[in-house]
Amino acid sequence: MDSIEEKRVYGDREGAVQIYVASSFGVVRVRAAGDTVGEFGLCERCDAADVAASADGIAVATDDDVELLEPAADATDVELVGTGFGSAVAVGANGSKLLAAGPDGRVASRVDGEWQTLSDDFEPTVRAIDGDLLATDRGVYRVHDGGLDHAGLTDVRDVSAAGVPLAATADGLYKLGNGWMEALEGPFEVVAADPRSEPGSLRRAHAVSEGAAYDYAADVGEWRELDVPGEIVDVGYADAVYAVTADGRFLAATGGEWRSQVLGIDGVAGLAVLSA
Repeated sequence: MDSIEEKRVYGDREGAVQIYVASSFGVVRVRAAGDTVGEFGLCERCDAADVAASADGIAVATDDDVELLEPAADATDVELVGTGFGSAVAVGANGSKLLAAGPDGRVASRVDGEWQTLSDDFEPTVRAIDGDLLATDRGVYRVHDGGLDHAGLTDVRDVSAAGVPLAATADGLYKLGNGWMEALEGPFEVVAADPRSEPGSLRRAHAVSEGAAYDYAADVGEWRELDVPGEIVDVGYADAVYAVTADGRFLAATGGEWRSQVLGIDGVAGLAVLSA
């Protein structure tokens, strides 16, 4: 756990955010202001496969259910509340709607507290969800008119919907323009973009391939390779950029070097940033 001095530094900072990290050990909440990491602690012990920030709170995909965690002042008082979806492998938010995929081929959206099935027998394996896009072993799928439409590509490992849709695939990083266009040669495992990106543009974005990580900034206009301490499995954004590695190292950067904090967990699946 961090020191009293670190907690005091965090407590005096404005613009603090809460970042929720999903792992096989459970859900860990990290408080941060810029690249200063404050206190962190275990919210709930569970086997979490994915996590996303939604209009209803933090959604967590577990073996038992898609569970919601409402932010609270004290992490020790937080409990996960089931939604009735059942076992889930991926979860994501599309505006006010929550999307989830189960291991049995069920894909559904949650509106006004009720799950509405998009498919009961979806054959592709869902690997990630962002916005209205699903990354699967058979390409990108988009939620459309109460169903799922194939939107191109194959063997997609991750997808980002903000600004300009991005897809991390087995043979490259692709962006959606006049069709899918290769941005970087792959294979890529992770991609993320700042949700504050305007439609048709990218404010900030990150992509991770085997052994390398890249960032994109609007003022530079190109992808640049980064020096990152560890195997990044997910990236999130506020005033700073936050990332987490597979072995539980939490990273924060505001434009310079990454600052890191060991969380004491492994089997990390992803993170979700909840702005203040």
